[in-house]
Amino acid sequence: MPRKQRAIAHRPYKMIPGHSGDVSIEDAASRVLATIDEDAVVDLAVQLGSIDSAAGAEREAADFVYDWMDREGFAPRRVGLIAERFNVVGRLPATGAGRSLAFNSHLDTSVAVGEVWSTVHADDPIYHTAWRDGAMCYGNGLCNDKGQMACWLAACKAMKDTLGALPGELVLTAACGEIELEPIDEFQGPEFASRELGTRYAISHGAVADVAVVAEATDFHLGWVEAGNMFFKITVFGAEPPIYNPFVDRSVWDRSPNAIVLAADIIQRLEEWAGEYEPRHRYQGPGGTVTPRVNIGAVRGGLPYKISKTAQAAGIYLDVRITPEQHPTDVQAELHEVLRQSGIPYELELYTFRPGREAKGVEPLVEAIGAAHRSEFGTEVEMARPVITSMWRDINSYAEAGIPCVMYGPGPTTGAGNFAMKVEDLVHAARLYARIALSITAQPRREPQTTS
Repeated sequence: MPRKQRAIAHRPYKMIPGHSGDVSIEDAASRVLATIDEDAVVDLAVQLGSIDSAAGAEREAADFVYDWMDREGFAPRRVGLIAERFNVVGRLPATGAGRSLAFNSHLDTSVAVGEVWSTVHADDPIYHTAWRDGAMCYGNGLCNDKGQMACWLAACKAMKDTLGALPGELVLTAACGEIELEPIDEFQGPEFASRELGTRYAISHGAVADVAVVAEATDFHLGWVEAGNMFFKITVFGAEPPIYNPFVDRSVWDRSPNAIVLAADIIQRLEEWAGEYEPRHRYQGPGGTVTPRVNIGAVRGGLPYKISKTAQAAGIYLDVRITPEQHPTDVQAELHEVLRQSGIPYELELYTFRPGREAKGVEPLVEAIGAAHRSEFGTEVEMARPVITSMWRDINSYAEAGIPCVMYGPGPTTGAGNFAMKVEDLVHAARLYARIALSITAQPRREPQTTS
């Protein structure tokens, strides 16, 4: 038996000028939810999901969202460090002194055409388009994260069309650069950047609010902590034979001079270290659980067009996740110890460090989401699984800026190969985001802190 809905608020809900009197949040919600149409939500999600926008190539999707916001009256701005990769920030101005709320989702998707060395079927349409088939919607980009974006866009449109504006401001943020790209080696330039261009840049250029909802695939679970990351390049050195010889005489060498062979030894040691690192640093906090994963994401060595030459150097590219409690130099020290024990010559380069964060002051937001969840499903909202809270998501950027933030949205994580979402979940999400916005913006803003 579903629990009885806890009374949300019969506080007066200020309408826009021209409306007589105040209405309760429940009455406002009834009006708004009645205008959220399944076909409209799904059509918008499929249109967005059908735009191929792999990380670094978000421009077409960003232009689509900009045009949509402009057409619907949300006064969008292009907020970007470079012309080809920008965030879109729209606004629904406030009618009163309620809390402001930011919605955030990302435009970029995780697999580009031709990336067959990391994703064997990288050219499959599931990664580059979207479609509806009966009660389901399909597509990597729709599931992560443009379907969720379509839900809050539809909710904001419903609120604007029905109420005109809310007591608190809405900030609509469609971000680039959420998928983790980082410049390294010859792969330089803004097309290989992420955080500096995305939500973090949008926040530092005015896309701020009292609280933020990062609409991501959490299967309608709640979390407000995420891992940080450290990307390392390990260069393994082989020997230099005294004369050119394309083949290794194994009877002469105690240890192979081939850097690729030596890298295999290092990889085995890293895998063993990862197996004990992950449980040892597991973090459990109010916002969820972080299990800091380790992954060897790339290797390089030798020249494919000149394989008769024994490789004297090889590269291992290591992704190490960290919890909000860890310090980067401690992780570096652990890695140095693992590498030193191998006795193999190496260099260790840290080329990316981004700390993990746990948001603070989220209680009003968590309460509003809990009430909305109960109203929509008749059950209590649950905390996100560790697989969700152990990656990077843009709540880290809001938490870094001191903005209370949570992640909450439809669909299971695509990290496990889930590329489908229920139509009914998209509609639920649009309704939920409307309920959350109505509740948050009806709350009075906190009093400014003063120093004596």
